[in-house]
Amino acid sequence: MCWSATADLVAGAAICALGAAGVTRLRRACDLPLAALPLLLGAHQIIESVVWRSGGGSGPATVAWAVIALPLLAVWVPFGVLLAAPPRARRRLLLPAAIGTATAAALAYFLATRPVTADIRGHTVGYLFDLPYAPLLVTGYLLGTVGSLLLADDPLLRLLGALVGAGAVICALLWRLEFVSTWCAFAAVAALMLLGWVGRTPRRQAA
Repeated sequence: MCWSATADLVAGAAICALGAAGVTRLRRACDLPLAALPLLLGAHQIIESVVWRSGGGSGPATVAWAVIALPLLAVWVPFGVLLAAPPRARRRLLLPAAIGTATAAALAYFLATRPVTADIRGHTVGYLFDLPYAPLLVTGYLLGTVGSLLLADDPLLRLLGALVGAGAVICALLWRLEFVSTWCAFAAVAALMLLGWVGRTPRRQAA
């Protein structure tokens, strides 16, 4: 993952195929956002293969990649968890959903008004964002995405949150400028756990 255009393309296509398999197994409409997350993340990797082939820069593929990685995921994940949760668990999930929404709004504004550039760095892609209050935005982003998974009622979703949170720490330690790219690739692989989560749907109470 993320080490070349071909790796991104092949991995993205495989993740999309498995995500499509998960969506076809749905029994509850409210599970769709989470079940479709691998589709979104697989498409995300395919878009990064275009960034590779274009040599980075600030073209449409770079902007599309950044929009998915930052504001879209910041709101998609917490609301996906919220919608899939049983009524008894929804109150505690309102906080990460609110944090994710506020963070997504700020990120969307900054992406619309400030440049984003991709830089090929050996076997990784670095994304350069002109984001003020970056530590605050990163904190809000992780509270919305990882936080919502850790607060989920389903133990498999909590495990996914723990893995993605650990991945964020590892990627931040190993790669600084390439953190967003490598963490999103890790999250895409981890999200394949959702295929197993969808498969458990008949055992959960129907909504």
